[in-house]
Amino acid sequence: MRGRDWINQILPDELILDIFRHVESKASRDACALVCKRWLRLERISRVTLRIGASGCPDALIKVLARRFVNVRNVFVDERLSISLPVQIGRKRGTDHSVISSLKIHSLAETNGSEDNETESYCLSDAGLAAVAAGFSKLEKLSLIWCSNVTHVGLRSIAEKCIFLKSLDLQGCYVGDQGLAAVGEFSKHLEDLNLRFCEGLTDAGLIKLVDGSGKTLQSISLAACAKVTDTSLEAVGSHCRSLESLSLDSEFIHDKGVLAVAQGCPQLKVLKLQCVNVTDGALQGVGTCCLSLELLALYSFQIFTDKSLCAIGKGCKRLKSLTLNDCTFLSDKGLEAVAVGCAGLTHLEVNGCHNIGTYGLESIAKSCTYLSELALLYCQRIGNFALSEIGRGCKFLQALHLVDCASIGDEAICSIARGCSNLKRLHIRRCYEVGNKGIIAVGENCKFLTDLSLRFCDRVGDEALVAIGEGCSLHHLNVSGCHQIGDVGIIAIARGCSQLSYLDVSVLQDLGDIAMMELGEGCPLLRDIVLSHCRQITDLGLSYLANRCTLLETCHMVYCPGITAAGVATVITSCTNIKKVLVEKWKVSERTKRRAESIISYLCVDL
Repeated sequence: MRGRDWINQILPDELILDIFRHVESKASRDACALVCKRWLRLERISRVTLRIGASGCPDALIKVLARRFVNVRNVFVDERLSISLPVQIGRKRGTDHSVISSLKIHSLAETNGSEDNETESYCLSDAGLAAVAAGFSKLEKLSLIWCSNVTHVGLRSIAEKCIFLKSLDLQGCYVGDQGLAAVGEFSKHLEDLNLRFCEGLTDAGLIKLVDGSGKTLQSISLAACAKVTDTSLEAVGSHCRSLESLSLDSEFIHDKGVLAVAQGCPQLKVLKLQCVNVTDGALQGVGTCCLSLELLALYSFQIFTDKSLCAIGKGCKRLKSLTLNDCTFLSDKGLEAVAVGCAGLTHLEVNGCHNIGTYGLESIAKSCTYLSELALLYCQRIGNFALSEIGRGCKFLQALHLVDCASIGDEAICSIARGCSNLKRLHIRRCYEVGNKGIIAVGENCKFLTDLSLRFCDRVGDEALVAIGEGCSLHHLNVSGCHQIGDVGIIAIARGCSQLSYLDVSVLQDLGDIAMMELGEGCPLLRDIVLSHCRQITDLGLSYLANRCTLLETCHMVYCPGITAAGVATVITSCTNIKKVLVEKWKVSERTKRRAESIISYLCVDL
């Protein structure tokens, strides 16, 4: 006897719609749509976001989607993504089903045998954008990533009909000045604009856009636009008084343009610059005018000095995040000025700034007590004492990243462990002075640690992982290239970290099947595993793991001589959620290839 359908009898449409809005994954929403006709109708009404791969005749697909999902406000089209057709509900839904099933035929019919036309039919075109404009009149956010066939014609259709548009991402598109002019003419609510790698743009187009939409613009990103110069930034400074975020990557921008933005956009909070021709003068202007600045990222600056950071420290008292990447002439003096002036700093990244050393970081430790994330990459002059000071002064530190810091060892890591008990993420790569002592201290003191990466740390062995397994509940572990780690360490992790979802044990020569079996027993939530270059793991251990870790989604196992075609087949058949398998081509049988060719990747096809 079948039970009564109490849900549909009692719950009104409004309540079911509200429930659907809390279902995040597409697969779950599609499953809801399969329950009954009412749920199908309500799920379509509640769908506000679509993600489309710009391949497989997307123009025709968009027309289908526009009929199905009438309340869509966000559309993301990415030519790098493969197409994902909507779920088909039954055979009797005549119009939609026939259109979907004939998309490929329709595409081929339009090509008339021309190879060029066939290629174009698999990319989003102006006709597709016109369909977006006609079908999604409530559109607020549109992202077109590397859609190379889209021109100003399609963009004009969007601008004219989607009057509520707030966010526009045109990365890698060839829309030209005419397209930007149309956006400026019609899009009076535009807030976010991404023009990275938009070739063909000139000052004329950007000036027209900010002249029309500048009052509402809050965020602009520009990169590799060779004909966009300081003239455009002067227009931004004149018209975009509400601008809060600016990202520039250009060798054609100079001090004049950056100063114009700094002086004209007093609400600027985020500034990211990779402009080799910008000097101290521009950054001094930012320090003087942008008093609300919260995030500053400087990349590959070769001609500005500590004067810039001194100006930032003096004027930008609200600064919370600072990134310094390959800034050759910065020294401890500049970092000290930021530390003294910006006591509220919470995020600091220093990458390849070879003149910044221990003293500069000591200043941060003494003044910036609310620091929560610290990244030091290729900092050869920063030593143990600086990290010891961080451990003593920065009690709120939650994330620490260390890459190629030759002078940092166990003493520093022990100080961090004892002083920063709230540490949640620790990433260390190629710091050869870090060994068991430091990581044992982390296991004993950092009970909230969930993400640990120790890549190519030769002195870290099983003893360290035993302490981590006993003291921490990891979700993410990467010990790639730590040659002293074997079965004992990974077994300890398997027994102590039942929530583990990601594991990279590549290049561990002494790791064998016993550890795989323990992982299968102790880590049922494992989703991603990297086993490449593990010479002792065989089909036996892999099969045991695959049969018990049924949630596994990715498995990398190249250069594992003990794993054969049988082991690969076991992973494919046992793990129903598997999405990617990386393996040598010769280890994939014809049967496995037919069954799961779409999820198998080959590192080298000739192996």
